[in-house]
Amino acid sequence: MLSALIFAASVVNYMDRAVLGVLMQQVRRELSMSNTDYGIAVNMFLCAYAVFYILGGRLADRFGYRRTIALSLAFWSLTGMAHAFVRGLGSLCLVRGLLGVGEGSFYPAAIRGITEWFPTEQRAKAIGLLLAGLSVGSLLTPPLAAWISIQYGWRVAFFVIGAAGLLLLPAWSALHRSMDRAHSVGERSLQPCAAATAELAVPLRFVLVNRKYWSAVFARALSDSAWYFYLFWMPGYFQAVRGFDAAMVGKYLWLPYLAACGGALGGAWAASALMSHGVSMDKARKAVLLASAAGSAVGALAFLPGAAAAVMLVCLGLFAHTSYATNIHTVITDISPPAHTAVLYGISGATGTVMGALSQPVIGWIVDSRGYTPAFLAAGSCYILAAVLLLAGVGRIERITAPGVAVAAPRS
Repeated sequence: MLSALIFAASVVNYMDRAVLGVLMQQVRRELSMSNTDYGIAVNMFLCAYAVFYILGGRLADRFGYRRTIALSLAFWSLTGMAHAFVRGLGSLCLVRGLLGVGEGSFYPAAIRGITEWFPTEQRAKAIGLLLAGLSVGSLLTPPLAAWISIQYGWRVAFFVIGAAGLLLLPAWSALHRSMDRAHSVGERSLQPCAAATAELAVPLRFVLVNRKYWSAVFARALSDSAWYFYLFWMPGYFQAVRGFDAAMVGKYLWLPYLAACGGALGGAWAASALMSHGVSMDKARKAVLLASAAGSAVGALAFLPGAAAAVMLVCLGLFAHTSYATNIHTVITDISPPAHTAVLYGISGATGTVMGALSQPVIGWIVDSRGYTPAFLAAGSCYILAAVLLLAGVGRIERITAPGVAVAAPRS
């Protein structure tokens, strides 16, 4: 039930951030905004999102995932609803920045909760479900937001989709009341896993100068940059180069996101299955990560064949990407001391977001001057570099330790 609610929150999280992209033309027209203005509003979200990936993780480590998720869910839902009342660029930038504050806090807190309640061999499945929520949100938002805006206007679309997150709060509260009752009478199935309740006291600063940690961070950040390329540039590529019109975009380009959903779950299942058959965590994670990186590199060759084959290669690329993402995100939790899991995961997410944001103008310059082919090759190269970091920098996947005494993790 915990993983189901976190999945639902992830779906709503991605829907709230994606609505603006779907309704961009209507919003720009009514608010008299240029493309440059729109880009400024998008970057306000990304900047706040990156900062609160870290600060939200720190809050989750300090006050627990339960409170942090509830507060972030309420905050970003209300902010999503506030988009219905914007009157110009200034107010749009304000609400987009506030949306980044709430949404950026959610994922490190969710990872903290998963780390506390799921043992190592099952953790990738829960994280895979969390990441699958991104793909499901990407699938649901365009038809839902478009239908509401056609029937009632774009402001109502923001209000309705934003309000959806508030519906999860009563279920979140009820779930944890039942978990508290079960924990008080000693039901083992509803107790945190042992790794989350006792640990060696490893100072945060010790991890922040550790090569293993930063190699894992950049192995994730490189793949995040490639994901942002597909997210922001793939529809334009198929329209500008492959001749897709709006109808063809709607007919075919949902397929890569469906494949991405399958990859998130498939990569998690594969790693867990290997461990259940006696393969060590280190070998199981690396087997799936390296196979996924190879699939993503092959998928980036989508510029070579005809249009239909290009769609299939992009499907392969995004399937392999989310398989990779599920496991590299899990690796961050595998190597992090439990007391600092959320903030360390948050730093990895912030790094990926910043790299993705910085890469956007570079991609634009490449596409304008050289076309899409070098951009696809660069995206594929990200996974090759990530695999090198995984093997040479991360080394054996195991928790970072330092001399210390056993302490209790903070309650959530």
